[in-house]
Amino acid sequence: MKPVKVGLLGLGTVGTGVVRIVERHQEDLMSQVGSPIVIEKVLVQNVDKSRSIDVDAAKLTTDAWEIIRNPDIDVIVEVMGGIERTKEYLLEALSLGKHVVTANKDLMALHGRELLATASENRCDVFYEASVAGGIPIIRTLIEGFSSDRITKIMGIVNGTTNYILTKMSQEGASYADVLKEAQELGYAEADPTSDVEGLDAARKMTILSRLGFRCEVGLEDVSVKGISSVGKEDIAYAKRLGYEVKLLGIAERQGESISVSVQPTMVKASHPIASVNGVFNAVYVHGEAVGETMFYGAGAGELPTATSIVADLVAVVKNLKIGVNGLGGASSFKERVLKSDEQISSKYFLRLHVADRAGVLARITQVFAEYEVSLESVIQQPNPELKEAEIIVITHNASKAAMNKVVDAFETLDVIQKVKSVYRVEG
Repeated sequence: MKPVKVGLLGLGTVGTGVVRIVERHQEDLMSQVGSPIVIEKVLVQNVDKSRSIDVDAAKLTTDAWEIIRNPDIDVIVEVMGGIERTKEYLLEALSLGKHVVTANKDLMALHGRELLATASENRCDVFYEASVAGGIPIIRTLIEGFSSDRITKIMGIVNGTTNYILTKMSQEGASYADVLKEAQELGYAEADPTSDVEGLDAARKMTILSRLGFRCEVGLEDVSVKGISSVGKEDIAYAKRLGYEVKLLGIAERQGESISVSVQPTMVKASHPIASVNGVFNAVYVHGEAVGETMFYGAGAGELPTATSIVADLVAVVKNLKIGVNGLGGASSFKERVLKSDEQISSKYFLRLHVADRAGVLARITQVFAEYEVSLESVIQQPNPELKEAEIIVITHNASKAAMNKVVDAFETLDVIQKVKSVYRVEG
């Protein structure tokens, strides 16, 4: 039973988890793949750094090429992050016939097509389960579990930081700024939280999920993105009053052969299962024409949940090695990418307007909706004594994105409207 030797690029939180699982579960891994899995070499920034796990100093290196070009190493596990230099390392590894397991969502969203093509040319595997939702096995599910179905919708909470912030705002009535500061102190948010709170992290994950779900080459530039930094506690309070929760959702939909992909704060009906996903947890809802509704829930980050997905990919690589089918099981993007127009993208909408508190205002507003053929489901109007103006809350029936854009543009110039405070998509 010749051991399968692994080169590990990175020994941070996730890399440490990979070492722990491989060492602690060696007997279980042996029973699955029929040979030992050995971490042969580990890339670190500082070989002398104190760590929470003991690793033989002889296995540590600061030179990635020492790992990439080591002829004894069969699989590269990449958990170091980064894009351009990391891509260079992995392309070289694939050209040398080494298989790759990565947790790098940024790399796969931007350069996944090139990496997968290189892997196919060299009969190598590239697996990336941990790149999207930590410990949730959603990528393998989309590739294998839905292989006989046609996916029409993927809707996900795929960023734990923003879900934590919105959960705290909902449950405690706290402001965005206060909860963000707390999330940073707890380590849930980075010192520069832009990637998370402006939806960029979620957009990269939805790019990956959309490619797999719709079998076409979706690019990051195809994702419409809006973050949560403008979400106010008043918006969340109104949502709860109307029976909704506000979540940052990635939404990918197919209608016929046309698709749309977006990331945006969304009001979700409280009765929908995804509305009850709180804290740093992730969930991905998938609708298939045959299977109907399914939802996958779990830890979206963390040392051991993410490492579990990485080691599961490692097991899949070794199993493929045993039967000689590496590089043959990936999902191909064989369909032409056709994006929906704004006229084809349809949903309900929530609007919060600050308006002049005088007679005839509501009639002027409803006239604009009527002009663009947007019908209304509910309207709430109440005075705001502090600002000497009124607040109008509207939820529409299904309307096209194009029509809603025209409504909002018209409101921006309407003299009776002081400000369009909020516009959110409504689900459920």
